[in-house]
Amino acid sequence: MLLAEIKEREYRFRLALRIGLPIFAVIIAFISHTLITTYSSLQPTFFFEAILLLAGSVYFILFLLYNGFDVKIKDDVSHAFTRDYLYQYFNKAIKKEKDYTLLLISIENLYDINQQYGMQNGDKVLHELVEWSSIFFKNAGVSNIPIGHLKGADFIIGLTGEKEQYDTVLDLLLLKSHELKVDNIELKISASMADTNYSKDINFIIEYLFELLAQRINKQQIEENINPNDLELYVTKAINNRSIEISTQAVFHDQREEFHECFIILKLENNKYLHPKKYMKIINKLGLGVKFELMVIEEILLQFQDSKKQIFAVNISPTSLRNDTFLSYLHELLKEHSNRLLFILSEQEYYSYTSRYNSIIKSLQEQGVLFAIDRVGTLHSSFLYLRELEIDIIRFDSFYSNASNIIENNSIINGFNLMAKDKGIKTWLKNIEDEESFTLAKELGIDYLQGKYLAQLQNIETKEI
Repeated sequence: MLLAEIKEREYRFRLALRIGLPIFAVIIAFISHTLITTYSSLQPTFFFEAILLLAGSVYFILFLLYNGFDVKIKDDVSHAFTRDYLYQYFNKAIKKEKDYTLLLISIENLYDINQQYGMQNGDKVLHELVEWSSIFFKNAGVSNIPIGHLKGADFIIGLTGEKEQYDTVLDLLLLKSHELKVDNIELKISASMADTNYSKDINFIIEYLFELLAQRINKQQIEENINPNDLELYVTKAINNRSIEISTQAVFHDQREEFHECFIILKLENNKYLHPKKYMKIINKLGLGVKFELMVIEEILLQFQDSKKQIFAVNISPTSLRNDTFLSYLHELLKEHSNRLLFILSEQEYYSYTSRYNSIIKSLQEQGVLFAIDRVGTLHSSFLYLRELEIDIIRFDSFYSNASNIIENNSIINGFNLMAKDKGIKTWLKNIEDEESFTLAKELGIDYLQGKYLAQLQNIETKEI
């Protein structure tokens, strides 16, 4: 049992004693007085009733304590609804109302506020945002709105009706939020909105809200979405049926094809296709990452088994690579096939146990696998991995593929190039779309170049190597 659980039991026991002692004292006094004054005329049922009264009092006190603590409606920090109660409230509202809208509000710079001003000020910011939101909606003609603290810097607001009714309100909220300050602390607010036309499942709506929020922050075009329930079903069936389509694109070194990158698309039963950006989120949520990536590797090895001299690059999740089940099966696959693979790795957060990471990489390199770190120049983790991992190639983020960005960030690219060359690591730039970008990349001395200017994507069924 955890120390927190032990302390909580001790606290509840002491509280039960403080609550129970006055009640028990009154009951005992009543029973004693009755026994003294009317002992000779007492009925036998009195003793039975007294025992029941004591037992009932004990039960009532314990029930009140344990169940009262288990149900929390208000979040201690923000004074909004707790997440558990929020879900209960919204589920009832969605069943009751024909149309219901959820609005996600997020403080983008909460981490910076906590770091710079301290967590107490960070907590104050959360509370003030809830108060400000309540007043804002009241002034907009919407009173008593349910606001819940979902997690960290994220809050959910429930509104009756379709989201189109609140488009103007949302725009005004984001506009007004620029003026919001808490003790001269600036808040950077972002928001997204969805209604029950997307889904009646609260979990799917909230996931969709975060997806919309990320697209708005990154200024990406919001894509048309398949019903989330259907999407999970389609993805699961496609993986179980191994319904994938593999396309390849050549990567060049001095006009010579050096290797080919593989792109995986899921083929759905409704004659639609899903790209990684769409299906990987579902695969990770369902815990199918290891199964999917092993299946992809196996398909590449099988379908390209006649191209033994070629190297095929494929994106692999670092978390899968560090999974024992994945590694065990992968080693067996590599023993059975002589094709060469290049694993492209990328992750947002830095994995600090680099000695273990390096030992995994080395064991696979002994079987002919090459390793590339992706998104160098953008992700913090990629720079650290360049410094600490025994990799073969680094690939620059696609931001540096545009001619103007190459010119503007020339010193950054040169710096990474120099670091890589000093460690005997090759460099790679993708998405070369025109002659100017190609010429600039060549002048910088980048080893491998890839893009539509050099070679188009080709389907595995028509590709001849």
